[in-house]
Amino acid sequence: MSKPEAPSVAFAHHVRETCLCLGTQRAARALARIFDDALRPVGITSGQFSLLMTMARSEPQTYANVSSILGMDRTTLTANLKPLERRGLVKIIVDRKDKRARLLTLTSEGRAVLAKAAPIWKKTHAMVETRVTHASPDALRADLDALCA
Repeated sequence: MSKPEAPSVAFAHHVRETCLCLGTQRAARALARIFDDALRPVGITSGQFSLLMTMARSEPQTYANVSSILGMDRTTLTANLKPLERRGLVKIIVDRKDKRARLLTLTSEGRAVLAKAAPIWKKTHAMVETRVTHASPDALRADLDALCA
């Protein structure tokens, strides 16, 4: 059996210049760095901000609902919840309807962190939207949502 040939340098350049997956991964990492830097004074990362915001509702949230909104599996969600739970920002409670199930809720400390983080996020988000120059931010969001469908 012959050894498969590695892709050419030209193909590697083509992938680097056209791959939507690579492009969105690079953009996601760059965005995360921008928001991580901005949110550092309140002691949370961009991922933690998204997680806390997903839980910022009046009623406790199910693992399934939170993981669906964030597009992550339950194992990843659990790993991301642990440091927030240790800091007292979230609480995992037993579901009264089903004692085997757990629900996620923000603590008052979690709500306080979000109150400090929200104006930082708004300012940073407005700045980031100015960098979207080839389409409207709404069109970009629609295209990203279409990829998640």
